[in-house]
Amino acid sequence: MSKKIKICLISIILVVIGVILFWQLGERSIVIENFESKEMKEASEANNENQINPITGLRCENYNRRPIAVMLAEDPITRPLSGISFADLIIEMPVITGSITRMMAVFGCESPAEIGSVRSARHDFIPLAMGLDAIYAHWGGSHFALDKLNAGIIDNIDALKNPYNAFWRKSDKPAPHNGFTSIARLVNAAQKLGYRLVNKFEGYPHLKNPKPAIDSKAKLTVGYSGHYKVYYIYNPKTNSFKRWRDGMPEIDKINQKQVEVQNVVIMWAASRQIEGPYYNDVDVEGTGGALVYRNGEEIEGTWEKKGFYKTTKLYFFDKEGKEIEFVPGKIWIEIVEPYQEVKWELL
Repeated sequence: MSKKIKICLISIILVVIGVILFWQLGERSIVIENFESKEMKEASEANNENQINPITGLRCENYNRRPIAVMLAEDPITRPLSGISFADLIIEMPVITGSITRMMAVFGCESPAEIGSVRSARHDFIPLAMGLDAIYAHWGGSHFALDKLNAGIIDNIDALKNPYNAFWRKSDKPAPHNGFTSIARLVNAAQKLGYRLVNKFEGYPHLKNPKPAIDSKAKLTVGYSGHYKVYYIYNPKTNSFKRWRDGMPEIDKINQKQVEVQNVVIMWAASRQIEGPYYNDVDVEGTGGALVYRNGEEIEGTWEKKGFYKTTKLYFFDKEGKEIEFVPGKIWIEIVEPYQEVKWELL
């Protein structure tokens, strides 16, 4: 047999072997892909059976949608705010030490058609949003916050850039208090920006059979200053707290209903002024004292958030070190200076 014929036969044999191996690997990959698709489908179906929102512990259609955290004003001229009664969780704290407060409303289950007045980002809220796996929506911000956001520390949507027309201004309020958005617009912008829309937040534990611990109404006063002073009235018949600010009911402009939540958390954290009277710095990472109000009872404990600008969850523990379970429903977290009064009294 000539040398050329031998080379041709060897080449043909190698090609045949390659085709066989390629076919076998292809078949194997199809089997693996089908197996993974089956496993993913089964996991998805199991989640769909529960449909539990990880923040509220309640069933809802958008149970696994990634939360969107929106910065909101509390200036008297902005009242009534739009959309706050639809939030799963709200975090409120001073943006000037001992003075003006703002809130970050976190939306998961519900999709209000109007949210506002939207205000600027503050760096203290960013790690809290990160701990909830939220997309952070804001109207500009302090340079402390924008330095972090522009570095890509968290997925965010800035009204000053207004990607995909996510925000708009209204004519019935003066600037800068006339900025608004909606969950539909924010989700659309987030999707087009390439942000993940599936929730990865591990969630909070919830009581299985919550029962009021008292028969009478009670009042919880949070000692913010001036127009920002807050109190809640607990009603055992509904096992919930209605919110008041500056002596007036906190009304949502969309539905004209008073804001009502099932859990209120007091989180003690010191702050200090930075750059004169314009900004402050709040110790929202680390640990400190906490009070949790649910079921008409006061639970003393601590809060903890490990790391610095990490995605670690904000925990709440009782005196025995066990994570506190919430009543299924909405949560309002009040971050308070150590010297500010918090008073719980039966009515």
